[in-house]
Amino acid sequence: MGRLTLENREMADTYYSINIHYVFSTKGRRPLITGALMSRLPQFISGILRTHGAKALSIGGTADHLHILASLPAALSVSKAAQLVKGGSSKWVHDTFPDNREFSWQDGYAAFSVSVSQIPATVAYIENQADHHAKRTFKEEYVSFLTKNGVDFDERYLWG
Repeated sequence: MGRLTLENREMADTYYSINIHYVFSTKGRRPLITGALMSRLPQFISGILRTHGAKALSIGGTADHLHILASLPAALSVSKAAQLVKGGSSKWVHDTFPDNREFSWQDGYAAFSVSVSQIPATVAYIENQADHHAKRTFKEEYVSFLTKNGVDFDERYLWG
């Protein structure tokens, strides 16, 4: 009988943990996420993610930006999830809130990986956006996230 080595064993399944904290604003950081839109948008975005096998762990923000903590399936890329959320939610806003035709998301976004041990702290951060933004602007928050996560950027191109 031969020895079992790593070379001739196969993994039984694929395992992953992909948790992403997205941050993106309305175009021009216009304060358009208010009233009924603020209360319904997180549910709609959760539905978009669920349709694609992802799970929204937390969604929150202010009138000019959102934070989304999502657990992604291995087959859904970070960029594809952002595209689906931004495109689908923008269309939904236009269809559901006809008076909000000027609504659109910024072209880019920020996305940061979150380890399982940091999920509770990230959820708490997202749920307390009003408190955070009583002390700090979105621009300050965004630059702080980029810096903290070691992302190289040129501020001249952040707000285009």
